[in-house]
Amino acid sequence: MFSPYISVELRRLVASRAGHICEYCLVAEADRSSGCQVDHIISVKHGGSTTADNLCYACIFCNLQKGTDLGSINWQTGELVRFFNPRRDFWGEHFRLDEAVIQPQTDIGEVTARILDFNSDERVIERQALIASSQYPSASALKRINK
Repeated sequence: MFSPYISVELRRLVASRAGHICEYCLVAEADRSSGCQVDHIISVKHGGSTTADNLCYACIFCNLQKGTDLGSINWQTGELVRFFNPRRDFWGEHFRLDEAVIQPQTDIGEVTARILDFNSDERVIERQALIASSQYPSASALKRINK
């Protein structure tokens, strides 16, 4: 059994590597009163390890929506599709920003955007406000979009 305990050093590494933004929706932790948290990409429950390769930085909204899920059904095809993996996948391949809306570009992007609820009214309004104040997308986010 893998331990879910994440050391202070590992937390710092994950936050720094992410550029202190949510690796799913790309909102900076400084722009959220709740900040971000370290997330197991593949949960311990499903055999995921507590190692740098299986951890990402996620805002509370993305992390709570994702939970221990690994993927979802693509309703167009009926296929089970895995979620976007910040360690393996390039954000700009699976998503694109259309103003404040995060548009999925692939099946992986579609199930991730839907389950993590990227485009709920509240989250779009939040990103619109951040765009209006030139805070979104941040320099760290742009690196993930345009890699």
